[in-house]
Amino acid sequence: MHAYMPAPERSRDPARAAFPAPCSPPPERRDMPTPDPITDPRRRRLLFRAHHRGTKEADLMIGGFVTRHVADFSDAEVAALEALLDLPDVDLADWLSGRVPVPADLASPLLARMVRECGESGAGIPPGTPAGVHRP
Repeated sequence: MHAYMPAPERSRDPARAAFPAPCSPPPERRDMPTPDPITDPRRRRLLFRAHHRGTKEADLMIGGFVTRHVADFSDAEVAALEALLDLPDVDLADWLSGRVPVPADLASPLLARMVRECGESGAGIPPGTPAGVHRP
């Protein structure tokens, strides 16, 4: 059995405070604009779903596409993307990588745009990766 040990008392002397003061940005950085965060819950949910597909390849391809464009999507594109993300991960990865053509009944302008962008050289490579690391 463990004996009860009270938490140490915090010093009332500010010079010896147990916790430092909260950090603030340096003066030269305070005037920098901050990126506009996505506040719409529907778009935030799309971002999460796009980055948590189940395979690393799909996370990078689909998540990268959605991250780049989610702020600019119209409501119709958001609805189309929600429907696309309901499709099986394996099928999406095959279509986006070009291994299998997109079935005619599922073809859409948004999916065609995704296929085009994901087929570009370097698509699906995490940002900041040195050149040549993931390429043959």
